[in-house]
Amino acid sequence: METTELLEIIGRDEDSKHQFKANVTNDISLAQEMVAFSNSGGGDIFIGVSNDGTFAGLTWENMGRLNQLVSNAASQQVRPSINPQTENIATPNGLVMRIVVPNGVSKPYMDKNGVIWVKSAGDKRKATSREEIQRLYQSAGLIHGDEIPVRGLNIADLDTDYFKAFFEKHISESLDDQGLPLPVLLENMNLMENGIFNVSGALMFARNPSLRLPVFITKAIAFPGKAIHETNYIDSQDITGKIADVFQKSIGFILGNIRHVQGDQGVNAPGEPEIPRIVLEELIANALIHRDYFVSAPVRILIFSDRVEIISPGHLPNNLTVENIKMGNSNIRNPILASYATKILPYRGIGSGIIRALKEYPDIDFVDDHDGNRFVVTIRRTENETK
Repeated sequence: METTELLEIIGRDEDSKHQFKANVTNDISLAQEMVAFSNSGGGDIFIGVSNDGTFAGLTWENMGRLNQLVSNAASQQVRPSINPQTENIATPNGLVMRIVVPNGVSKPYMDKNGVIWVKSAGDKRKATSREEIQRLYQSAGLIHGDEIPVRGLNIADLDTDYFKAFFEKHISESLDDQGLPLPVLLENMNLMENGIFNVSGALMFARNPSLRLPVFITKAIAFPGKAIHETNYIDSQDITGKIADVFQKSIGFILGNIRHVQGDQGVNAPGEPEIPRIVLEELIANALIHRDYFVSAPVRILIFSDRVEIISPGHLPNNLTVENIKMGNSNIRNPILASYATKILPYRGIGSGIIRALKEYPDIDFVDDHDGNRFVVTIRRTENETK
């Protein structure tokens, strides 16, 4: 790193990617900082820079001690151990050590006392909420939101006729010929464990999944203008039921609140929706399948005069970016749900949905909102007084 780049970083002050320390003598406190960065996307620790942006004037002798301190902290005070890189930067006012802490691949990381630290703006804090800790395990692929058991939903809640029709259509065998109790069969299909539905099983095959999963629904509202209004809206619906029903009702809600264009069709023809149906199918399917089921919030559909917004709980997982998904890259957050969704929804599971939607209707924007922990899809509309 050049001195000019270092000065630019110092001029912007500390943030969630950059931490300044005048000096370090305690490997325990340094380990806590490195744990926080490892759990929060990685970052740089600069030793030799005070909080006010001035240089502490570290010497060559300091560098040897600090390198040993970093090594001890990373290997002995962090679980699992990490592999930071160090760089000594010469400035007119002394040396600065840059410690590059990578985004961890074996989260959650913790200090030797078992405390999980995460970044909070320019500082660090202990991770305490269950959802936050679960998301760290999720990012490492150790646990998935769709496999969490749903207490209170058991075999008595199964929509037996619906499940039987699904099984015989897609497995091509009679359910009655399996010779297994239904709970055992559902457990073999990764939909149930110890007689309790997991999130995937409940959302797909329970008669009323919202009974125990009241936030895993879709809230849809259509407004007359360009902004949210608490009381002035055209249409509103809480969409509940099995995931296949939520999908169809969500599509229907949007189609019922956008314009339909006659084009060359006769006057009695229903007209084509201003946003092609295939676009809505791809984006709604993605919202339901790839949302973060560790976040207790519904998918939201907001229809305005100039746009349609589809808001999914949870930002893009791991290292995915908006540009990645536009190129067809994917990272399956909910593998059980995704594996069955190809049979229940018009979903292919190969990362082509976003590409297909953009090809049909290019005027779509995507925002990966890490601070708000949500993913926002905005479909632009052409304003017109005639619906």
